[in-house]
Amino acid sequence: MNDFYYRKLKVYQLSMQLVVAIYKLSEKFPSSERLALTNQIQRAAVSVPSNIAEGMGRFSIKERIHHLDFSSGSLMEVMCQTEIAEKLGYITHEDLIAIENLVKESEMTLIGLRKSLDSKNNF
Repeated sequence: MNDFYYRKLKVYQLSMQLVVAIYKLSEKFPSSERLALTNQIQRAAVSVPSNIAEGMGRFSIKERIHHLDFSSGSLMEVMCQTEIAEKLGYITHEDLIAIENLVKESEMTLIGLRKSLDSKNNF
């Protein structure tokens, strides 16, 4: 039976924290943003752990790395959209810094996992 080992990965756990933080933060956005920035930032945040899980379900290391690269791109998308939300006055600077810290930690952990997989791929 599959125990969904990706759940044990620190980067997956961090990215799930990011999803929860983004959903809570986006509650501050005006209702006029529901179909725009709110939707986009939530989708980008959800994409991070989704791609980690999907990638770890692949047998090929190359495919795993490919999905981790998608996760990395989604992290940068979340960061950009959080910056936009702050510039529009939807969130505070402190909110931005909290998300930035989660994104940084997630990205560094993701890079470590990617390097680990890449070293296995080069044998």
